[in-house]
This record gives sequence, structure tokens and C-alpha cells, in this order.
Amino acid sequence: EVQLVESGGGLVQAGGSLRLSCAASGFTFDDYAIGWFRQAPGKEHEGVSCISIRDGHTTYADSVKGRFTISSDNAKNTVYLQMNSVTPEDTAVYYCAAPLVYCPVDRSTWSKTYYAMDTWGEGTLVTVSS
Repeated sequence: EVQLVESGGGLVQAGGSLRLSCAASGFTFDDYAIGWFRQAPGKEHEGVSCISIRDGHTTYADSVKGRFTISSDNAKNTVYLQMNSVTPEDTAVYYCAAPLVYCPVDRSTWSKTYYAMDTWGEGTLVTVSS
């Protein structure tokens, strides 16, 4: 059974940093990719970032490129999302998505990935104050 546990959210001031964690279990971690989605109040979900554990390939949404960094600790079956230079527009509940066969590369594939997921964690809330 796939289990995903997100953590690390909280209240941070604009311009600050936060590191989110996603602890994954129930599948062979090294064989797949893991992604992050977010959903802001009153808005649709948005694909944020993804990492292929097999080869380390990463993808980022344009809205976070250059500010967020995704990484993994394979020994801990955990993926991290380092969020720097955050803005109020980053306020959202962040969810990780796994296991993924590939990392989404555009809005269409992110959307397909979102609707294909049948297991979600509880998410972690990030609130950025201005």
C-alpha cells in the first residue's frame, strides 16, 4: 500500500525559505519519480516539481523555477522541496504524488498525472505572509 507523508509546512515571511519533506513507502522508491503539487485556496491544483529517482532528472513549473529545488534521499525514501524566496503566491497546501512512471513536463501531463493519482497524503500547508 502506497503511503505518502508530507511535512515541513508552516508560516513564513515573504522572501524566506522552507523545506518540505515527502516520506514515501509501499513501492520501490528507486524505480519511480515523485512529484509535488500544490493547491491554493480557491484555485486549481498546480504541478510544482518532480524528480526521477532513477536518473535524478528534475522538472519545475515556470512559477517556481530558480526558487525551488527538489532533491531526494534514497536511503530514507524521502523527497524534499527546498523553497527559497517565497512569495504570498506560494501559499497553498502542498502534496506529493507517487509513484510516477515519468516526470510531467507541461501543464497537460501534470493534469493527467493529477487525475491518475489514487493515493494522496494529507498535504502540508505553507502560508507566506507579506
